[in-house]
Amino acid sequence: MAAKLGSDNDDLEMNHEINVTPFIDVILVLLIIFMVAAPLATSDIAVQLPSSAAPATPQPDKPVYVSLKPDGALYVGEKPVLPEGLGAELHALTGHKLDSKIFIRADRAVDYGAVMTLLNTLREAGYLKLGLVGLEKVSPAPAR
Repeated sequence: MAAKLGSDNDDLEMNHEINVTPFIDVILVLLIIFMVAAPLATSDIAVQLPSSAAPATPQPDKPVYVSLKPDGALYVGEKPVLPEGLGAELHALTGHKLDSKIFIRADRAVDYGAVMTLLNTLREAGYLKLGLVGLEKVSPAPAR
């Protein structure tokens, strides 16, 4: 048996507006998540980079950084590695893609010979697309 609880005379009007409040809430939560996660994605190895006057080039989605500290310590990303294990670590990180670009972050106090040794090690591992990371040199504004 069925019973009819409402009447045929429904006086409520249809509301055709979209409620955007939940959408705005989701966007704000995502914004906060990205604001918190962005600083965690950067490298925390303290290296005094030299400055460069060359124009900045676009970076890949997931750059691979090799850092060389003044004491000779090598890092791939945040992970310390020995010089003899550098090639294996890069192969594991890049999936044996030898055309991956490797960014080198060497402290300005590092000896030129140590940087050349690192470049030779990377070349022997098969990585030929190498980039040196430096701080952008701020040029003074032209006088008017």
